[in-house]
Amino acid sequence: MLALVVSAVAEAATGIPRLAGKPDFSGIWQTTSAAEFDLAPHTGREDAPPGPGVIEGDGYIPYLPKALEQKQKNFAARQSKDPYLKGYTLGVPRLVYAPYPFQILQRPRDLTIIPQFGYSIRTIHTNGTRHPTESAELWLGDSRGHWEGDTLVVDVADFYDETWLDRAGNFHSTALHVVERWTFRDANTIEYKATLEDPNVFSRPWTLSVMLHRHLEKNFQLIEDYRYTLPYDQYYPPKKP
Repeated sequence: MLALVVSAVAEAATGIPRLAGKPDFSGIWQTTSAAEFDLAPHTGREDAPPGPGVIEGDGYIPYLPKALEQKQKNFAARQSKDPYLKGYTLGVPRLVYAPYPFQILQRPRDLTIIPQFGYSIRTIHTNGTRHPTESAELWLGDSRGHWEGDTLVVDVADFYDETWLDRAGNFHSTALHVVERWTFRDANTIEYKATLEDPNVFSRPWTLSVMLHRHLEKNFQLIEDYRYTLPYDQYYPPKKP
């Protein structure tokens, strides 16, 4: 009972929801940015709306020369090679700024993120545990969070390399390391920042930033969105007589 009173007082004082004294990100969120189509500044094209980019600094990803060549190949083949087209999970950090809602369920020991697109559930552990000592390759990486004031800081490691960062072919390797910072700007807006480091692909760490907006519509909910892009009969060939 005392915890509920403290939480109510803290929320009234700051204007943001709280759980056990910490900001409570529970809710359904979505970005309005064009980051999913291209993280860098880009004009409109047939498969994407224009966007100013979401990369801090000069606005561009600092690719190593060989990696830049691969990115250009990815871009040229984006309408057939993007893992998104296969219905795969979008990965981290892409699922946060994809143009689909996602839900956060929070409790003191962890946050669960459920994206509308793809069959995936992401857990951010906030119970003081560390990354496993044995390395692994995970579609969503391994997420361990801690609080710096009212900002949730999440260290994400142990990535699989089969996800892209956007529909423009920006990519990473298994050496990717991401540090996220989740901060309320008001009760219905989160500023999301992610710093990416990958010595196999990037010449230095770089940071992207987007705003996330809470869905306030009455009865709004996630609706399963798992799609196939190949013709139906390639997934389910006709049965032989």
